[in-house]
Amino acid sequence: MATLTATPTTVQLSKDEILRYSRHLIMPEVGMEGQLKLKAAKVLCVGTGGLGSPLALYLAAAGIGKLGIVDFDVVDFTNLQRQVIHGTSDVGRPKLHSARETIQEINPNVEVATYETRLTSENALDIIREYDIVADGTDNFPTRYLVNDACVLLGKPNVYGSIFRFEGQASVFYAKEGPCYRCLYPEPPPPGLVPSCAEGGVLGVLPGIIGCIQALQTIKLVLGKGQTLVGRLLLFDALNLKFRELKLRKNPECSICGADPTITELIDYEEFCGIRGEEHVTPSKVPEITPLEVKKMEDEQRPFVLIDVREPHEFQICRIPGSKLIPLGEVPRRMHELNSADDIVVHCRSGMRSAQAVEFLMKSGFRKIHNLKGGILAWSDEVDPSVPKY
Repeated sequence: MATLTATPTTVQLSKDEILRYSRHLIMPEVGMEGQLKLKAAKVLCVGTGGLGSPLALYLAAAGIGKLGIVDFDVVDFTNLQRQVIHGTSDVGRPKLHSARETIQEINPNVEVATYETRLTSENALDIIREYDIVADGTDNFPTRYLVNDACVLLGKPNVYGSIFRFEGQASVFYAKEGPCYRCLYPEPPPPGLVPSCAEGGVLGVLPGIIGCIQALQTIKLVLGKGQTLVGRLLLFDALNLKFRELKLRKNPECSICGADPTITELIDYEEFCGIRGEEHVTPSKVPEITPLEVKKMEDEQRPFVLIDVREPHEFQICRIPGSKLIPLGEVPRRMHELNSADDIVVHCRSGMRSAQAVEFLMKSGFRKIHNLKGGILAWSDEVDPSVPKY
């Protein structure tokens, strides 16, 4: 494994830093030389969410000299179950602000550079260029492909992690020494096929485990010690507490790191990961109805059927009175329970799954059907605040 940073000659440790990092310094694999490499290293963390929180915390504690963090979101109550860099008093604040304060409280010796912006094709190269390593803590495919491509073009290692429910993945994509993310996933999955953590959930401790593995890989890359996850995909099953490993090979026909790349600059990643094919009805194209319009139908006692396509455990959390539960996966075999002559309103948590249900039912002949815009979250905001949000 190539060492990313040479032993610095101008960087020194203060007396306080020697005491702070003493448990590193007495390890022969780290020692003074390794700790100086850590202090000279510059690492960019993309995202300060579930993965980015433990990642940034442990990199700061380890003594990374410059830690860049990219985020444009604000802290929400639903974040606190797993995003441990933020606290209850931070709700409503920009994540960058609370993350920077926590990092500096842990280790004031770390230089924290913040980028309160969405990473895009226009700014990614300029932001990433000055860092040695990029650690990707994002949760969406456009940014994952963007980070990968920028790292390949700039020759930077990409420390990857992803999580969903009880399952996690980690790897190091470094085109100079092995495969990149596109070698593993040449194209993104169809939109809507892979639910987000907001839709499917995630065990709060899982991103802590995967994020710490990302931090470990980053530190080993800086030190040039041990075997990293270059060329390996680590799979973690938290429910059964099992690790598996897949060997990854560089794809000689990879569109960006192969022998004859077709991607030589950053592209439009929203379009690349978007809907392809005119036959697909997107959520914006299915008929929609607002919560206030549904409430008006109720008040005027106009007959309609309200269908909830969430899962049974979500139905137990909260529900709209009078709704009938038909989980999305059961819609095809249970649509005989619906009368196509009725006015039907379909809803889920936020409107995405219900849009899929409306699309399917429209193709099956239903015409008097609408998707509840914004789902039960919008219902809570606009109609009935007593309905819990999750």
